Amino acid sequence: QVQLVESGGGLVQAGGSLRLSCAASGRTFSRVGMGWFRQPPGKEREFVAQITWSGGRYYAESVKSRATISRDNAKNTVDLQVNSLKHEDTAVYYCAAQVYGSSWSSPADYDYWGQGIQVTVSS
Repeated sequence: QVQLVESGGGLVQAGGSLRLSCAASGRTFSRVGMGWFRQPPGKEREFVAQITWSGGRYYAESVKSRATISRDNAKNTVDLQVNSLKHEDTAVYYCAAQVYGSSWSSPADYDYWGQGIQVTVSS
C-alpha cells in the first residue's frame, strides 16, 4: 500500500507559478515511479508528468516547457513546479504512484492515487 497526500494548490494568477508537493508513505518510495495528473472541469483525467524511480522524466506536451517534476527519496516526496500558468491549467491535480504498471502516461497504469488538490488559475 502507498498513501499519497498532495499539498500546495490554490488560486494563482495567470502568468504565475505553482509548486505542488506529494508526500508518500507505506512502501519503498525510492523504487516507485511517481506521476502527476490533472482533471480539468468537465474533462477526463490527463497526464502531466512522471518521474521514474531512477530519475527519468516525462512531460505532457501542454506543460513540457513550463513544468519540472522532481523527487526527494530521503523525504518521500515528489514535487511539480509549473511556471507561466494559464487559465487552461485550472484543474484538480492528482499525485499517483506506479508500482506495477508500465505506461507513464496512462492513468490505468498507476496503482495508487492521492485525493487530489484544486488549482485555479485566474485570468
